[in-house]
Amino acid sequence: MRGSQDFQGAMFSYISLEERVPQAHPLRKLRAVVDALLATMNREFEAVYARRGRPSVPP
Repeated sequence: MRGSQDFQGAMFSYISLEERVPQAHPLRKLRAVVDALLATMNREFEAVYARRGRPSVPP
């Protein structure tokens, strides 16, 4: 069973990680590419995840 990943901020952090990484940082572009690639692979991932049990966090 595949679940969804819900955002939960750090317990004592008042600044999110998104605010700490500059908008022009190269990792932001890389993350967008990787997220898009993984989104296209949803069908393959669903085929190998169990249908029962605790929900998992998608890659």
